[in-house]
Amino acid sequence: MKKFDAIIIGAGQAGSPLAKALAKAGWRVALIEQRAVGGTCINDGCTPTKTMIASARVAHLVARAADFGVQTSAGRINLEQVQQHKNKVVHAFRDSTQTSLEETQNLELIYATASFTSAKQLELRFLDGSTQSLEAQHIFINTGTRPAQPKITGLADVHALDSTSLLELDKIPEHLMIIGAGYIALEFGQMFARFGARVTILEQATRILPHEDPDVAQAMQQLLIDSGIDLRLGVQIQSVSRLANQEIQLELASGLFTGSHLLLATGRVPNTERLNLMLAGITTDTKGYVVVDDNLQTNVPNTYALGDVKGGAAFTHIAYDDYRIVRDALLHNTKRSYKTRVIPYTVFTDPQLARVGMTQTQAEEQGLEVKVYKLPMTSVARAIETDETFGLMKVVVDAKTDLILGAAILGVEGGEVMSVLQMAMLGNVTASTIREMIFAHPTISESLNNLLML
Repeated sequence: MKKFDAIIIGAGQAGSPLAKALAKAGWRVALIEQRAVGGTCINDGCTPTKTMIASARVAHLVARAADFGVQTSAGRINLEQVQQHKNKVVHAFRDSTQTSLEETQNLELIYATASFTSAKQLELRFLDGSTQSLEAQHIFINTGTRPAQPKITGLADVHALDSTSLLELDKIPEHLMIIGAGYIALEFGQMFARFGARVTILEQATRILPHEDPDVAQAMQQLLIDSGIDLRLGVQIQSVSRLANQEIQLELASGLFTGSHLLLATGRVPNTERLNLMLAGITTDTKGYVVVDDNLQTNVPNTYALGDVKGGAAFTHIAYDDYRIVRDALLHNTKRSYKTRVIPYTVFTDPQLARVGMTQTQAEEQGLEVKVYKLPMTSVARAIETDETFGLMKVVVDAKTDLILGAAILGVEGGEVMSVLQMAMLGNVTASTIREMIFAHPTISESLNNLLML
């Protein structure tokens, strides 16, 4: 039985920095990783997808070159080179993270699969079949999530793609069908449409983005249509099969539909079933997510869950903040609840959809008296100059205090503009103050002056 002060299961965006922080504070730390450091973000999520989305944007701009007075032949997509570029970036991030961990004193990085044998003991299983037992008084679960498999008859026989395997395609699909219309579906759908694939998104609900205000969701829907995507809502998929010509056929309530590739974008599920949490007495919810208190501690003392595995907002920046909450509680005697933080996010369609705080719908449901400010991107000087005028800015303001309650920016560099408003929210800067601020001209953020005048 090998003993440590702390064992961290999963080297993702919470586990890796926590391992380093504890080790630098003098704790003897074991960091257990099943496949590759960096978690979903570096290996399957943010880094590879946003790198490929950048390639798709270049292809889009090349196709639009004549709009800017530039004469060029139509761009041809070399997916192999796109993959090489993506892999180069991923490997750079991953190797840097691994090197940093390996060079940290008091930290042992171990590649193995971990499972509990008791509340404070784990069994590690290595690729060669050998095992090892570890023990620690502090254990941290950072095992993340994986793509969900919807229950559709015949799905197991057609070898459908998910958000991980799609990244490894060596050919552009002739016709990519996507089940689901969440953020992953929107990003991948637009990306492959720009690569030259025919793309169809099939969604069971009658509208996309149910957590956004209807006007924002409608604008995003129009963006998809403008991107050449065939968007089908209210679709009921009864079964899936592979035809003799290798095409995939969907049996819908309204008839048959075929395509060359099928992507499942129907959510994610937690990686908890192999952990044997019941042997540790750790409580999970009905979906398998680890239940935690306000400070991210499970029902077992000194055992924590961080990142996507605990449920809730599944973003890299949230996992990293989970690390800071636990770090400060353990090393600085400072407690902070994860439930009180303001959560921003950006959907990396082009243009981006960025949001922070309350929607108009949420504010009104809470009975707040609000002022709603909206500005189309066609009225933003910088957007006009760069000929990227699709979208809108929307800010919800408390009518009594003049403080910003939330914002949605669907427009070029939406995430950057949203971050300006997030800082205003955290600093209690009023809408009137922003309206009178001097911004550099011409920038996208400068249009916050005009937005808050309307």
